[in-house]
Amino acid sequence: MTNKYVLSSSILSADFARLGEEIAKVEAAGVDWIHVDVMDGHFVPNITMGPFIVETCRRITKLPLYVHFMIENPERYIEAFAKAGASGLTVHVETRPDIVGMLKKIKALGCKAGAVLNPETPVGAIQPALPEADLILVMSVHPGYSGQSFMPESISRVSEIRKKLDALRSSAWLEEDGGIDVQTLPKMKEAGATAFVAATAIFKNPQGPAAGVKALRGLLD
Repeated sequence: MTNKYVLSSSILSADFARLGEEIAKVEAAGVDWIHVDVMDGHFVPNITMGPFIVETCRRITKLPLYVHFMIENPERYIEAFAKAGASGLTVHVETRPDIVGMLKKIKALGCKAGAVLNPETPVGAIQPALPEADLILVMSVHPGYSGQSFMPESISRVSEIRKKLDALRSSAWLEEDGGIDVQTLPKMKEAGATAFVAATAIFKNPQGPAAGVKALRGLLD
């Protein structure tokens, strides 16, 4: 397990009229990754961004771009997002019976490969992905919208997966997404998470995105 912690800024809560400025602010403030939520209106009840957003972000920043697929049939789109400049692609175990095969396809495209687990899905469902994944993402809200309340039961789920990754001596990032703020981040860090996705806590911070990053970054450094 690495000693470094990653703070990933989800642009789902950014002001898209000033996307370039928003990303520049969080990059200057010290985020490590940019998180792009892709939704299709089927797997989750919302529709968001396509490959062109990743391509745009790639022109704006040199930070790693991690794409979180909340879509049906993700295999139809992984190549387009890889070509657009994604650094990593994460796929829900709920959408892929052959999650290991999916992760291998993502790696073959030159991207880091991640597996995602929804709140209702048993932790055991992620087990086959653990040896192959570069990243395991645990949702602590129902995927689809930013600004939802943190689900405290996700703490024990992260702790359980941490033990599984450690048993495998895996260097995969254990990422937490959903309701991450100054109150919940320390709890997930203690549970064993090493990467943290924040949207509202950064882009909707009353003092601005840079202040949001600074507050969370201070809990990691």
